[in-house]
Amino acid sequence: MKHQATPYFSFNGQAKEALAYYKDVFDGEILSVMTFGEADFPSPPEMSEHIMHAQFKKGELFFMMSDSFPGQETTAGNHISLVLELESEEEIQHYYRRLTEKGTVVMELQDTFWGAVYAKVKDPYGIHWDLNYTKK
Repeated sequence: MKHQATPYFSFNGQAKEALAYYKDVFDGEILSVMTFGEADFPSPPEMSEHIMHAQFKKGELFFMMSDSFPGQETTAGNHISLVLELESEEEIQHYYRRLTEKGTVVMELQDTFWGAVYAKVKDPYGIHWDLNYTKK
């Protein structure tokens, strides 16, 4: 693994508002923002201005966030996941296999339009893990 797990916050359409709030509270920097409308990913038209992915940093504090699709609304307890940035395809496949032995696949292991191999798995204790390997 490249580093410690990264918190990932999910919102029901409030990600832009939350991002501005955290920027103000922590005096931090918004590193990137991509809306669903900007992404090469099929999404409902009403999602076009919602955040698909954003990154925030203040010193050692780093987290990511997005809005959820309609029908996949978040509630307290399922709106935060941990992102593992992995170093090889073998490593991501290893952790994907291990997590899915007892966990539930939320998004299958797959190649993505952002140049990574990615999967999302909910473990048997309700923790969501985002596995990401950015291809070289």
